[in-house]
Amino acid sequence: MKIPYFLIGGSAIWVGVFILRKDHIIIPMVNDHLTDLITIPLYSYVIKYTMNEILSHNWKPDLQFYISSFIYISLLFELICPMVSPRFTGDIFDVLAYFLGGSSYYLFEKCKMRSSVFKNNYILNRITDL
Repeated sequence: MKIPYFLIGGSAIWVGVFILRKDHIIIPMVNDHLTDLITIPLYSYVIKYTMNEILSHNWKPDLQFYISSFIYISLLFELICPMVSPRFTGDIFDVLAYFLGGSSYYLFEKCKMRSSVFKNNYILNRITDL
């Protein structure tokens, strides 16, 4: 499994935002919502990579996985963490960003799987037609 560009780009965004926050430089949309938008796709990819490449399973995340990830991350970072630490703030727009990121990644993965199945069936049909 090769590392996708969004994993590298998303990780670079997180590291960049972390460094900027340490220097007290805040870029509102990037700091507030872009990191939340890429959270579930990155989280999902890391879990999928761990399951398939490290633990040698043949696991594909389904819709239930994305929904439960969205609920878990939203509750943890937007409800529980703000109650425990003043460093965190609960924001409905962050919840929306988690949802949009997770649903977009789910649809992307679903289209990618359909495309590969279509290509494989097309090739198989061409071979059997010969």
